Amino acid sequence: MLVSENQDFQNISVIVNGQNVDKKIRTHLRLLDFLRNELNLTGAKEVCAEGECGACTVIMDGKIVNSCLVLAVEADGAEITTIEGVSKADQLSKLQQAFVDYHSVQCGYCIPGMILAGEQLIKDSPEASIEEIKYGISGNICRCTGYTKIIDAVASITQKG
Repeated sequence: MLVSENQDFQNISVIVNGQNVDKKIRTHLRLLDFLRNELNLTGAKEVCAEGECGACTVIMDGKIVNSCLVLAVEADGAEITTIEGVSKADQLSKLQQAFVDYHSVQCGYCIPGMILAGEQLIKDSPEASIEEIKYGISGNICRCTGYTKIIDAVASITQKG
């Protein structure tokens, strides 16, 4: 059976970092590849390609997702936030600044995913406990920091007073 070339493509409409994006894409394109190659948003990284490491984390409709496991066509109609969309007007978010202040960054590879997981956690649970923070970032692997400084940075936002 011959497959029509049009069946290999689909139009999608998404909001990425507050911007409307309408594109015709290949139906097998992963969200990670769409963001990196079609939109030049390279903060999400491919490391494991199995959804285990969190380096490709993005926020889709208020939920943390591994963009390596989501087809871009599955994101049709969704609102997506990448690390590039967290700061506003060249001003770091409170959590990004906390990562700087608490020296939470070493190699930096996991940091976009960690920050996005932390941002969503803060939004969902603004007074999250240390245990909730640990659980909230548990989908992200860091091989450099030992997590303590990352947890401290998130806790500096959620553990006020």
